[in-house]
Amino acid sequence: MSSSLSSGADFEHMFDLAPVSLWLEDYSDLKRLFDGWRAQGVTDLRSHLAQDPGRLRQCSAALKVLKVNRRTLALFAAESQQTLESNLDKVFRDDMHDAVIHELAALWAGKLEFSNQSVNYALDGRRLDVQIRARVLPGYEQDWGRVLISLEDITAQVQGALQLRRSERYARDLFEHSPVSLWVEDFSAVKALLDGVRASGIDDFKTFIKVHPEFVTRCMQEIRVIDVNQQTLRMFGASSKEMLLNNIGRVFRGEMHESFAEQLLDLWEGKTFQQREVVNYALSGDAVYIHMQFSVLADFLADWGLVLLSLVDITARKKAEAYLEYLGKHDVLTQLRNRAFYAEELNRITRKGPWPLSIIAIDLNGLKAVNDEQGHAAGDSLLRRVGEVLAKAVDPPACAARIGGDEFIVLLPGVDERSALALQDRILSMLELNNQFYPGQPVSLAIGIASCQSGDMVESAIHRADQAMYAEKTRYYQDKGVDRRYAC
Repeated sequence: MSSSLSSGADFEHMFDLAPVSLWLEDYSDLKRLFDGWRAQGVTDLRSHLAQDPGRLRQCSAALKVLKVNRRTLALFAAESQQTLESNLDKVFRDDMHDAVIHELAALWAGKLEFSNQSVNYALDGRRLDVQIRARVLPGYEQDWGRVLISLEDITAQVQGALQLRRSERYARDLFEHSPVSLWVEDFSAVKALLDGVRASGIDDFKTFIKVHPEFVTRCMQEIRVIDVNQQTLRMFGASSKEMLLNNIGRVFRGEMHESFAEQLLDLWEGKTFQQREVVNYALSGDAVYIHMQFSVLADFLADWGLVLLSLVDITARKKAEAYLEYLGKHDVLTQLRNRAFYAEELNRITRKGPWPLSIIAIDLNGLKAVNDEQGHAAGDSLLRRVGEVLAKAVDPPACAARIGGDEFIVLLPGVDERSALALQDRILSMLELNNQFYPGQPVSLAIGIASCQSGDMVESAIHRADQAMYAEKTRYYQDKGVDRRYAC
């Protein structure tokens, strides 16, 4: 008898001091409620509860709390069991209803135990994420008169997991919606190839890849693209990631082989963070000029298993730079080279040749009269036509430039005077065709030619070409019976 009493006292003691929340409840009224519904022909409990929300409240009211332990009172911030019981509507609310349906369905299906994750609320308002485990105690299988329930507070774990998911989503959103193209790639196979070359005794990697360009190609083929973001698809004109990755050979081609060889050389030298400008291609075939930043992520420096590349489209900047460079060396009206380029080219030839150098000085006849009588737009049209003629007639390395209002010059390095005369004939032939094509005001040119054999004779040659041109211009106005001072 004393042994039995002692066992009962020990159970009470252990129940009360257990480190988890324990609830001893009576589910017998719930059992009777279920039996009544079965007698009415109910077979699908979930559907039956969904039809009338009041039925779920009936189930909750059928549960009787018999006893809770100290941990329960502490967890739910209740001064006593009576305080807890009188405030159960504050404890079991909101989010927990879906979880209760799951527990009721387990009991309806004949299970005598169940586990579930749910949400309760402490009396001080704290949300509690709890892991529930329940068991109909032995001897009460028929009426569910005693059910032992344990609640484990997993709020910290749930909130930690939620925060992790939020962080992952935040990182994912930053990746997907970044305003620059992002690529996540696996370079581990590339590292293995480089390690293999190093192990074979190769020290001069730069010479190695020059001798074996196929090694660079193989390394490019071994890169595994793990993911790309939305800006990447927009940049390269792909409707989906699959479309882009299935056409990756159209994106990385041409100049990319040389750029990637430089990238491999940097990796060989241990540079796992790199920046460079490269050229890729959109799926439309258009060149995309890119500022690329390459970085092996810190946790993958041992095998290069995760690499992040950011690509910024600098095509517009490159076009602007090219246009500014063009403007710096070209005359906008005629599209020929300008005076600055002419001076630079003349200085280069003077210092380095080749010799002989022939010079053709050209002046547009009658520009002032056209400007005065028909307006500057008409004069500009004549200048553009001169540009068309010279652009068609003069081929590199010769240089045709507009050096003044109606003054043009052609530099012919490595060309003697006889060949310069042949080019003059070609210019005049082109001019005749141009005048036939453009009805109305014909273009007339005064041309002078001179040659020299060395740098110290260049200035004299330019002067002689000018003098020959002016002489030709004077004859033109004499033939026209016009005072040149008013007709230039």
